Amino acid sequence: MKLQIKTYTHILGRLSTAALVYTTALAADQMPAPTTTTNSSVTPDTRYGLFNGLDHRSWYSQGDFPEPFLVDDSGLEINEARLDWVHTKAGAQHSDTVTAEVEKGFGLLTLEIEVPYERDVSPDGTTQGIGNIDLGARYPFYQYVSRRGFFDTTFGGAMEVGIPASSAISVNPEFVPKIFNDTKIGEHFTAQSIFGYSTLTGGGADGGLQTFEYGFTFGYSIEHSELPLPGVQQFIPMFELVGETGLNKDAAGQNSVLGNACFRLNLKTIGRVQPRLGLGFIFPMNSNARADVHCGVVTSFVFEY
Repeated sequence: MKLQIKTYTHILGRLSTAALVYTTALAADQMPAPTTTTNSSVTPDTRYGLFNGLDHRSWYSQGDFPEPFLVDDSGLEINEARLDWVHTKAGAQHSDTVTAEVEKGFGLLTLEIEVPYERDVSPDGTTQGIGNIDLGARYPFYQYVSRRGFFDTTFGGAMEVGIPASSAISVNPEFVPKIFNDTKIGEHFTAQSIFGYSTLTGGGADGGLQTFEYGFTFGYSIEHSELPLPGVQQFIPMFELVGETGLNKDAAGQNSVLGNACFRLNLKTIGRVQPRLGLGFIFPMNSNARADVHCGVVTSFVFEY
């Protein structure tokens, strides 16, 4: 009994010490950063943009948030090309989607174009073709950065328009206004979230279908100096949640959620190009998702230039 009491006391002491260290770090982060002064000690104003909503210190402008896999990208991308392959399986059915994407940044505005090719195989036959060609744009509208940069968050808006390719896969135009948040806490942890309201227009069974879409991406960036893998600049373990809820028609109230346990390897640059490789394991998070996906894999090849 004395040994147990001593052990519990030791553990409580370690937890108390950890809590004290974390509280001290947060308090220190809120203290005014030291500034160079002449005749005043006023902290320089870092706000800019519409209604002073943006902050020059924000990490968002560096464009270094890890690229998601299944969740829509919300970070700033200056010059980027990527090729993704998603394979999912449910019983005798399986689906393969290959997506080519290019993103270009103009200041804090990111424009993108995606061209997917999908092939679905079931006991009833095979359906394949080019999916909707997606055109997108996103821009931040509010940023908050704590005094020493420990907490850094950005809110923004985005718009995606899906242009049908008149294939067996792509019939209805799609419009998806979105809002997003990209947050960095400390030196390693990032959290990205995005919410969209999808509307399919045109005729057919899916015309007028409305869906609430959402996604969350969590990452922990480990630098080469902390984990010296050969040729790897950053290793980023990640976890994603991506879901959609039907708002009308037969899908009203039906919610489907997938998880993705994944990682990215940001390799060392080759000239001006930095390859970023990724691999993930997809699995259903609820019964509605399990009806369509039992398991899956995703690979992602990103080239920043």
